[in-house]
Amino acid sequence: MNLRVIGAIVLLCLVWGSLWGLVKHSLQIFPPFLFISTRLILAALTLMLVQVLLRKSVLPAKGEWQKLMISSLMICIGFYATQTFAMQFVDSGLSAVLVFTMPIFIGVLAHYILNERLNSQKMIGLVLGTLGLIAILWPQLHHIHLNLSLIGQAFLILSGFFWALTTVYIKQNFATYDKIKLTFWQLLMGGVVILIGALIFEPVDVKVWMNPLNDSILFYIAVIGTGFAFALWNWIVSQVDTFVASISIMCIPILSLFFGYVLWHEPITINIIIGAAFICSGIISSSLNLKIKKKPATLLSCEHR
Repeated sequence: MNLRVIGAIVLLCLVWGSLWGLVKHSLQIFPPFLFISTRLILAALTLMLVQVLLRKSVLPAKGEWQKLMISSLMICIGFYATQTFAMQFVDSGLSAVLVFTMPIFIGVLAHYILNERLNSQKMIGLVLGTLGLIAILWPQLHHIHLNLSLIGQAFLILSGFFWALTTVYIKQNFATYDKIKLTFWQLLMGGVVILIGALIFEPVDVKVWMNPLNDSILFYIAVIGTGFAFALWNWIVSQVDTFVASISIMCIPILSLFFGYVLWHEPITINIIIGAAFICSGIISSSLNLKIKKKPATLLSCEHR
């Protein structure tokens, strides 16, 4: 990975790592699907404005609409809406951990769909990352019983699967596509679909939406945490191996747990510390280009003469 990609990954980790607690806080204020649809549409319109200011094409070509709609439904409904619903019942730090089972899914999907082979180095990183997630979740695995928290956890893992599926789909169909244009159409189409359903089933409290503090948090989540960050993610995926990109951001749940502890007083346990160590080891194992250099055959043949 070059410095630009590494810098983009570090920035993305900081933005997304700080986001989960704010989303959890927002779900205590806004109706969940009005919140997520507003978040997606505001992010999309901001990116569309950037695209116009850059004097780049805004409208997709005639043959691109179907693929854009498919990717939009997968990311907006399969990932964002599912995640938002589930986070009502699960702590922000644990939510991030469960969603970031994504690299586990993406390693398998990319192997079969994109022919990105699961070599031994990737497998080691995948195993270490998986062990880290298991270590963090171990206390919950001891007390599994059917309740809203467990249903929420299952939906969060499902949202991680849809994120992985969308990432592979984008890599396969939009590898050279304008990433800002791709992102705002993804967010806009799915956001409008969710908004229609939300307006039918959820109440609208004008006072909540006119509160300056609530609006500033929503602005950060939408513009920075969704629009900018997701465009950056789409760019990262286009620059490096899909699996390496996905496992390189597995430190985000660790940052989310940290921010949850500092800002929202969510506990950090020994399981979390052990899990963090495994996840960081997995990132290093998968991302570093470790090669054993061999002596050229020509030199060996000269020595025998």
